[in-house]
Amino acid sequence: MTDFPALAELAAEEVELQLTRFTNDDAWALGSALVARGRAEQLPIAIEVSRHSHQLFHAALTGATPDNDEWIARKARTVHRFGHSSLAVGQRFRELGTTFEAGSGLDPELYAAHGGGFPLLVRDVGPVGVVVVSGLPQVEDHRMVVAALRDLVAQQAG
Repeated sequence: MTDFPALAELAAEEVELQLTRFTNDDAWALGSALVARGRAEQLPIAIEVSRHSHQLFHAALTGATPDNDEWIARKARTVHRFGHSSLAVGQRFRELGTTFEAGSGLDPELYAAHGGGFPLLVRDVGPVGVVVVSGLPQVEDHRMVVAALRDLVAQQAG
């Protein structure tokens, strides 16, 4: 089992991975980068990129199932509600010595604090959307999103 990153590390990622803008073209670039990696590594993943709950990109690669779309919806709801990555939300509860399900009181059929959901943060604006990957172990889902966002941030920096 992969170790969970500390909450401080996850918070630092959110500070680092702030975009200068987020357009429909940026959503396409981000989603396409995730698809390219998923195809190259033959990963059974589903990907969604949305802005203000408007789906701008969705893909399901070979091996992904309808369950992945349910996980995407639950992770995205968690990111929207808490304003942090779904892995960070879960880690916050783990570091408090409890579980998300027990500590939040939220319906686990609607919310999932499992890695793979990440807020799309625009510098000096705040959260504008969510990117989610589902299909891998949760820390791997999270790391895949972070790597793609890191590339997008670097592209925007020029």
